[in-house]
Amino acid sequence: MWHDSKLMNNTANALFGLVLFILVLSGVWWVIQRPFFTLKVIRVEASNASNSAGLQHVNPLTIRNTALPKIRGNFFTANLDSVRAAFETVPWVRKARVQREWPNKLIVTLEEHVALGTWGEDGQLISAKGDVFTANLAEAEDDTDLVALSGPEGSEKEVLAQYLEFKNWFAKINLAPDSVNYSSRYAWSLKLNNGMQVQLGRVQDATTLKSRVDKLMTVYPQLLASLQDSIESVDMRYPNGLALKSSHSNIGSKKQTKASGKT
Repeated sequence: MWHDSKLMNNTANALFGLVLFILVLSGVWWVIQRPFFTLKVIRVEASNASNSAGLQHVNPLTIRNTALPKIRGNFFTANLDSVRAAFETVPWVRKARVQREWPNKLIVTLEEHVALGTWGEDGQLISAKGDVFTANLAEAEDDTDLVALSGPEGSEKEVLAQYLEFKNWFAKINLAPDSVNYSSRYAWSLKLNNGMQVQLGRVQDATTLKSRVDKLMTVYPQLLASLQDSIESVDMRYPNGLALKSSHSNIGSKKQTKASGKT
């Protein structure tokens, strides 16, 4: 009989605890649903990684039309990951960070993309960090002279890194790439800011591209002196020479030495 009495007490205590928990939970739910906690302010600011002058391209109208309609809940119930994702759909936004501020505010910190150039042929942009994004091309052109980069899907950061190397290499002869293409056959080519097209071909080892660029820079002063800016294209894929195309019709289209094939 004693055992039955103990079981009954334990059962009663468990039921009482469950009822108390439900009452507390209901009370908490009632409190957090009060209008006092309705989101009244969503403050948007620039991150330290963005331009020191503040946000350059993200404006209140775009935020109201793109991000705010996707936000649900109040101070307590708003899902911060969902809010972050909503702001990251806004053009020019690279990354968003969201935090609550008592009692009815959200603070959204945005990092903008810094456009470096265009990517591919679909009107997309590529940032200085290698992120491909969609935004107003005219706005990007107002900021900087865009380079044209292209390559197979997933090669964005590789192409960006190679562009930066090309830029560093060609600076020694006061030239810079206007465009860099990495073909579907994994061959590199570029156009310099003097209008000259350069074919570099596929990478055979870690030194392939650098050695071909060095070879071009070695002979470039001689070519420039004799052709006077009439060089249209240079093909550096020959192991023992190069092929040259000039806009001067009276100059041979090829200059090669012991060229035995391309790579």
